[in-house]
Amino acid sequence: MAPINLVAGWLGMLAGVLSGAMVGLFFYRDDWMGGYDSWRRRLTRLGHISFFGLGFLNLIFAATAAQLALNRASLAVASWGFIAGAITMPACCFLSAWRKPFRHLFPIPVAAVATGVVAILLGWWHR
Repeated sequence: MAPINLVAGWLGMLAGVLSGAMVGLFFYRDDWMGGYDSWRRRLTRLGHISFFGLGFLNLIFAATAAQLALNRASLAVASWGFIAGAITMPACCFLSAWRKPFRHLFPIPVAAVATGVVAILLGWWHR
């Protein structure tokens, strides 16, 4: 499963660069998206950074999965948890910046990444 996480990680890096370039065109404007401290602007920045953070998590998983010596099930659950988190966290951030009620979706990416971490830890514990 790890090669797909390698691809997901590098796609996350690309998405982070591209989203940063897009929103970076307007950062110089103090009033953009309601100002620096506004909800919309903070969530947009968080979405941009989450591409990198979860991309790195997928790269780290891909680089270490073979060394973990976990069973197939634990590897698969961790792999898909990290990929789901990398997709849903930026989506939740950008959707929440657009419409505040989408903030209620944040448990989805959190649960996905937590599932990946727990799968690794439990798989490691029971190997």
